[in-house]
Amino acid sequence: MAQFEVVEPPPASRRRATLAGIENRLRHGVARVPATVRTKLLLSFLLIAALLVLVAVLGLRVLGEANARVERLGSLQVRSTQYQAIAAHAEDARQVLGVRDIGQPGLRKYTLEPTLAGGTRWVLADEAAAYTLSQVYVATNQVTFKFTPPPADERVLHRIRAVDYRKIDRALTRITALDRNGVTGYKALPLLGAAEDAADDMTQEATDLADRTSAETTALIAANRSADASSRNLFIVVAAISVALALALGLLLSWSRGDPIQRTEARLQEIAEGDFSGRLDVPNRDELGSLATNVNRMNDELRRLYGELETASRHKSEFLANMSHELRTPLNAIIGFSQVLRQRLFGELNAKQEEYLDDVIASGNHLLSLIDDVLDLSKIEAGRIELELTTFSLREALERSVVMVRERAADGGVWVSLELSPEVDVVRADERRVRQTLFNLLSNAVKFTPAGGSVVVAAERNGGEARVSVTDTGPGVAPEDRERIFEEFQQTELGARQREGTGLGLAVSRRLVELHGGRIWVEDGPGGGSRFVFTLPLGEG
Repeated sequence: MAQFEVVEPPPASRRRATLAGIENRLRHGVARVPATVRTKLLLSFLLIAALLVLVAVLGLRVLGEANARVERLGSLQVRSTQYQAIAAHAEDARQVLGVRDIGQPGLRKYTLEPTLAGGTRWVLADEAAAYTLSQVYVATNQVTFKFTPPPADERVLHRIRAVDYRKIDRALTRITALDRNGVTGYKALPLLGAAEDAADDMTQEATDLADRTSAETTALIAANRSADASSRNLFIVVAAISVALALALGLLLSWSRGDPIQRTEARLQEIAEGDFSGRLDVPNRDELGSLATNVNRMNDELRRLYGELETASRHKSEFLANMSHELRTPLNAIIGFSQVLRQRLFGELNAKQEEYLDDVIASGNHLLSLIDDVLDLSKIEAGRIELELTTFSLREALERSVVMVRERAADGGVWVSLELSPEVDVVRADERRVRQTLFNLLSNAVKFTPAGGSVVVAAERNGGEARVSVTDTGPGVAPEDRERIFEEFQQTELGARQREGTGLGLAVSRRLVELHGGRIWVEDGPGGGSRFVFTLPLGEG
């Protein structure tokens, strides 16, 4: 028996599906929050502002800590420099005392003698040692410090200045007194020993103080470097999280707002196109949800009204069609009997009677043309007109149409010509309706073209369709009237003044062209006038 293998979706697809599910839950969660759009936007802006404040506070804190570390490091560096100077002066004093003690030849530069002698010859060396020792006292004077030493450093400095320095100073004072009195021998050696011991202690304490401060400075530099890196990383992480949260919040808001608006817009577009079958489903519990409810209510009401209008329009069209048929019978009789009388089959007519008969026949034909237009329009609106599509020569149809109006045009002093492209010949259409459309356009062109003007009928191939145009040299059609004149019972101002026609010819022509799948429009003619153009699909030759 065959085994069916269950194919698992790839991990990437599962991951995308999981993310899409989370996104939909978040979006619907935000949409279902029972609050107004204004409240949701305000809360969102407040949250984003709070994130920005958090980042700003963290940045100020990081900057403050960095500044504090820099200030502390600067203070430590100043202390370290000062303590190193004290240690250097202490070391100089210790070395001078050592030279004084062991009588090294280096002291001869002070005595200017080839050998060292005792007594007054040592006074200059004693004064040099006293001067070097005074540098230690000056260096430890806190009045000259640009900082306040900590308590531990203060104790060391006090011991150097108040203990070690005083021991050395007292010993040097006594040694200098002996040398000034010319005392020779080894009486100064014990005093030198005490001074050297104190100098050693002073040097060691100053060196330890300088080394400890240098070590503290080095440690602070390392700590600053580590703290700077940590603060920078923390700031970057918090800023990145804040930006991500702000973007996520913005996306959620845009999804919860944008998607319902787009769906509402699409649904309204469908309603505008006459589709009342759909429903708008928006889960939002805010103004957008209320808007969706109202759109659905409007859709239902429009569907009801549209149905009623369709019913009324259908009844109107049926009434007009029936009435048109009923009117044609007596009207044909009126025209027929008037023509019989006009032919004098029942006796002679005087001039007045003949004039009245001409008026009756002209008015009857005009009324018959109006009834035919109303009948065609009502049939089109009721969907009862069917095109009898055949393949015929468009060239011959255009030639016959021009012949029909040429005599009337010549009586008005208008020249009618035909310009046909050799590529145009066969079309697939209802020949009678095409000729009706062309006759309407030619009649209007001849009627509105003044004496001495011209009307040109042209046809050319444009892709898979034939384009037929009727161009006149009349007054033209204003841009604001170019759409209106194709509506029922609409005329230009000039046509209304002439009181000819009913405004149905172009409306019927447009409906007939559109039934063929073509288009009809009007544009400016070259050099003035107007050009009416319509298209028809080409057939097989």
